[in-house]
Amino acid sequence: MLERCVFALFDRLSELEKKYNELSERINSPDTIKDQNLWRELMKEHSAITPVVSKYQEYRKISDSVLEGKEMLNENLDDEFRQLVKEELKENQEKYELIKEELKVLLLPKDPNDEKNVIVEIRGGAGGDEAALFAGDLYRMYSMYAERTRWKTEILSSNENNLGGFKEVVFMINGRGAYSRLKYESGVHRVQRIPTTESGGRIHTSTVTVAVLPEAEEVDVALDMNDVRIDVFRSSGNGGQSVNTTDSAVRVTHNPSGIVVSCQDEKSQLKNKDKALKILRAKLYELELEKQQSELSAERKSQVGTGDRSERIRTYNFPQGRVTDHRVGLTLHRLDGVLDGDLDEIMDTLITTDQAEKLKGADG
Repeated sequence: MLERCVFALFDRLSELEKKYNELSERINSPDTIKDQNLWRELMKEHSAITPVVSKYQEYRKISDSVLEGKEMLNENLDDEFRQLVKEELKENQEKYELIKEELKVLLLPKDPNDEKNVIVEIRGGAGGDEAALFAGDLYRMYSMYAERTRWKTEILSSNENNLGGFKEVVFMINGRGAYSRLKYESGVHRVQRIPTTESGGRIHTSTVTVAVLPEAEEVDVALDMNDVRIDVFRSSGNGGQSVNTTDSAVRVTHNPSGIVVSCQDEKSQLKNKDKALKILRAKLYELELEKQQSELSAERKSQVGTGDRSERIRTYNFPQGRVTDHRVGLTLHRLDGVLDGDLDEIMDTLITTDQAEKLKGADG
């Protein structure tokens, strides 16, 4: 069984290398260069398989070195040289196993949404004003992470409370591969700290819900505008204070699903409408993804949580200065750094764990 899996793996890699060489020839063909649309399409396909083929070529090279080292040990060598060959062989064998595992990961099925921008929704949950304040902290955390990664953020919709937090904030993060990094953030984030309004010094526990949606293009979602009702109204701020004297706020209702999206951050009714439709498309796309995932329930169980909003995924404990991700049992004693956007260690651990689970499922 294991041998069949290994042969299937190398058959696939050999085919990919053959395809890579064919694409390289076509890309450099004068006829292809004349057709810029075709050239871009082939370049995209070529770029997608380049990391796998490069790793496969590295694997073959190290495999030849291992074989050569084993053959040399069968020859008559003096003790000193034999020891050098053994050390080099051991080093190459370790590299061989490492590259083989890296190849398996590269050959895992790709999430088609991984390269997309994301729409992030943060909502205060249990805890009232304290939850809204922490929703603001999480918005800042993701904004700073985006800045570190040289991605751009744009608020699509927000509802602030009187203390400077958010009852709800919806924003977009534009950046290549944003979904591949942030998709594990969906779920319930719990905070434990002493609120500024707490005179007795007691620690309170509040929750905030985060949802990360891949941006949906028009080709991803067939949105029939006949199914959509658009209402306009006057924007208002905290406590009902008018922030705009015109009916620039927009409420979009999708009748078949019952989804309602409101946007009032822009002074332009057209811009608010565009933002609301962008959020609506992402929500409809999410519904379709959830339907597909429920049909693949066995695969879903083998993954690190990537979408269940009711799942408590992380706790931020201020008195002890620690952050714990409950899905992978990772605890970091640098809360300030995490809230300043230093999220790579958490995200790398989640991605690695998810890949390991998928590999286990593939081997099984």
